[in-house]
Amino acid sequence: MLDIKFIRENPELVKETVKNKKGRVDIDQLLQIDEQRRSLITKIEDLNKEKNAAAKEKNIERGKMVKENLSALEGEFRELDAKYAQMMYAVPNIPSEDTPIGPDESGNVIEKKVGEPAKFKFKAKEHWQLGEQLGVIDTETAANVTGSRFAYLKGGLALLELAVIQFVMQILTSEKKLQEIIKDAGLNARPKPFIPILPPVMIKPEVFQRMGRLEPKEERYHIPSDDLYLIGSAEHTLGPMHMDQVLREKDLPLRYIGFSTAFRREAGSYGKDMKGILRVHQFDKLEMESFTVPEDSLVEQQFLVAIQEYIMSSLGLPYQVVKICTGDMGGPDFRQVDIETWLPGQDRYRETHTSDLINDYQSRRLNIKVKRDDGKTQLVHMNDATASAGRTLIAIMENYQQENGSIKIPEVLWPFMFGMQEISIETKK
Repeated sequence: MLDIKFIRENPELVKETVKNKKGRVDIDQLLQIDEQRRSLITKIEDLNKEKNAAAKEKNIERGKMVKENLSALEGEFRELDAKYAQMMYAVPNIPSEDTPIGPDESGNVIEKKVGEPAKFKFKAKEHWQLGEQLGVIDTETAANVTGSRFAYLKGGLALLELAVIQFVMQILTSEKKLQEIIKDAGLNARPKPFIPILPPVMIKPEVFQRMGRLEPKEERYHIPSDDLYLIGSAEHTLGPMHMDQVLREKDLPLRYIGFSTAFRREAGSYGKDMKGILRVHQFDKLEMESFTVPEDSLVEQQFLVAIQEYIMSSLGLPYQVVKICTGDMGGPDFRQVDIETWLPGQDRYRETHTSDLINDYQSRRLNIKVKRDDGKTQLVHMNDATASAGRTLIAIMENYQQENGSIKIPEVLWPFMFGMQEISIETKK
């Protein structure tokens, strides 16, 4: 959420942001409601003073009349304040100066490419073809048991997912490894390890709203009996861990690596990527979440992207780093960078990782502050970024496929594969 003072002082900039981010809030109306709200607050404060004066003077008649007027104004204020809060939540974050202006993904800018796309002497298969032939992706049984866009991961592929999880956890919990990544990226960041978290996969609607990730609701799974939502990423319950708290500067950065199952309805995307596990309703994901002092948040995002790049490079996967434009980025995002990995079966790059610098947009909603060493208190800045998800498996499958239909396992994952170095027809039994 933006500071209302900022909106008052920069209405044209905010209007431009709403336009560029495809927002749906009338800033002129919001400012009008803000003015009415402030006026009501003043009137209510004046009436409270009158009420106290009447009580002190024991003027019962005057006190009764003031109380009635006060009750009417408070009712009017509650109604107006609810509308004000709804509109404030709808105002998107101001993008960074280096964020490209664009209507959709066509406005995204490729910053760099790393690695050469795999070239095969045979026609490359898509992951779902490989998965079916090897018996490690079973969407047919899942459709009978649960419905479309669900899958059973079996055998070697199930082990591969667990191997990737262990590999990533090993990196993010190692101060030495993080120091190497920082040095190679030329960054001035602290190599403070990430704390592993297994977070809840359900969240209260009011907390989801404070995270700025509840909308669009049609993308979320809701449990009416308990009024809880299933999360779409571990960040959704990692971010609120410190809501309504004041952190100490010496404890920052606070970094978490959360592993959870993610649930997304993928409403409006039917007909797209229906096969395999590219776009499913349920998948497992490793997500990084960090809290920093404001002046460190940009370097922190660069650090998170450097970690993503290290993971992709270690797995031997060709990728490109993409700066996301205003029309394609999330509403709460100040700056968004994606990593797109080459999928030879599709003969194109697909997004596998996202990194979102939110600055103080979420922390203002969540009321997360830091007490600085000089005694001042200010809002923390927040970052979240993908460490690994189902699409990482897809990229490994397609880039490491062999002519006989088997899939080699990247060497860095061998220590976590219980002796298995490839997924083959023989291992499917």
